[in-house]
Amino acid sequence: MAEHIQAGKFKAKCLKLMDKVHRTKKRIIITKRNKPIAQLVPYEEEKGSLFGKMKGTIHILEDIISPIDEVWDASH
Repeated sequence: MAEHIQAGKFKAKCLKLMDKVHRTKKRIIITKRNKPIAQLVPYEEEKGSLFGKMKGTIHILEDIISPIDEVWDASH
Protein backbone atom coordinates (compact mmCIF):
# COMPACT_ATOMS: atom_id res chain seq x y z
CA MET A 1 0.00 0.00 0.00
CA ALA A 2 1.26 3.48 -0.84
CA GLU A 3 2.25 5.95 1.84
CA HIS A 4 0.11 9.10 2.19
CA ILE A 5 1.43 12.51 3.23
CA GLN A 6 -0.20 15.92 3.60
CA ALA A 7 0.86 18.56 1.07
CA GLY A 8 2.33 20.84 3.76
CA LYS A 9 4.51 18.05 5.16
CA PHE A 10 5.49 17.02 1.64
CA LYS A 11 6.65 20.58 0.93
CA ALA A 12 8.89 20.54 3.99
CA LYS A 13 10.37 17.08 3.28
CA CYS A 14 10.30 16.97 -0.51
CA LEU A 15 13.98 16.12 -1.15
CA LYS A 16 14.09 13.42 1.53
CA LEU A 17 10.88 11.89 0.16
CA MET A 18 12.31 11.88 -3.35
CA ASP A 19 15.33 9.95 -2.07
CA LYS A 20 13.03 7.53 -0.24
CA VAL A 21 10.95 6.86 -3.37
CA HIS A 22 14.12 6.32 -5.40
CA ARG A 23 15.52 3.92 -2.80
CA THR A 24 12.35 1.92 -2.02
CA LYS A 25 10.68 2.12 -5.47
CA LYS A 26 7.35 2.76 -3.67
CA ARG A 27 5.03 5.64 -4.51
CA ILE A 28 3.88 8.34 -2.12
CA ILE A 29 0.43 9.90 -2.44
CA ILE A 30 0.21 13.59 -1.57
CA THR A 31 -3.06 14.75 -0.03
CA LYS A 32 -4.73 18.08 0.56
CA ARG A 33 -7.61 18.14 3.04
CA ASN A 34 -7.46 14.31 3.09
CA LYS A 35 -8.05 14.05 -0.68
CA PRO A 36 -5.36 12.64 -2.97
CA ILE A 37 -4.08 15.36 -5.32
CA ALA A 38 -0.78 13.99 -6.63
CA GLN A 39 1.64 11.12 -6.33
CA LEU A 40 5.40 10.83 -6.29
CA VAL A 41 6.48 7.72 -8.19
CA PRO A 42 9.89 6.22 -8.97
CA TYR A 43 11.27 7.00 -12.42
CA GLU A 44 11.49 4.08 -14.82
CA GLU A 45 13.58 4.09 -17.97
CA GLU A 46 11.47 3.53 -21.04
CA LYS A 47 12.39 0.46 -22.99
CA GLY A 48 11.81 1.75 -26.49
CA SER A 49 11.07 -0.32 -29.52
CA LEU A 50 13.96 -1.74 -31.50
CA PHE A 51 12.10 -0.83 -34.69
CA GLY A 52 13.85 2.14 -36.27
CA LYS A 53 16.87 2.18 -33.93
CA MET A 54 19.31 1.99 -36.87
CA LYS A 55 17.60 4.76 -38.87
CA GLY A 56 20.14 7.11 -40.37
CA THR A 57 23.12 4.78 -39.86
CA ILE A 58 23.27 3.34 -43.41
CA HIS A 59 24.52 5.41 -46.33
CA ILE A 60 24.06 4.10 -49.87
CA LEU A 61 26.99 5.14 -52.05
CA GLU A 62 26.04 3.48 -55.35
CA ASP A 63 23.06 2.08 -57.26
CA ILE A 64 21.66 -0.91 -55.34
CA ILE A 65 18.73 -1.63 -57.67
CA SER A 66 20.30 -2.29 -61.06
CA PRO A 67 21.52 -5.81 -61.89
CA ILE A 68 25.19 -6.59 -61.26
CA ASP A 69 27.59 -7.83 -63.97
CA GLU A 70 28.42 -11.02 -62.08
CA VAL A 71 26.50 -14.22 -62.88
CA TRP A 72 25.62 -16.42 -59.90
CA ASP A 73 23.47 -19.41 -59.14
CA ALA A 74 21.41 -19.42 -55.96
CA SER A 75 21.11 -23.23 -55.89
CA HIS A 76 24.74 -23.70 -54.73
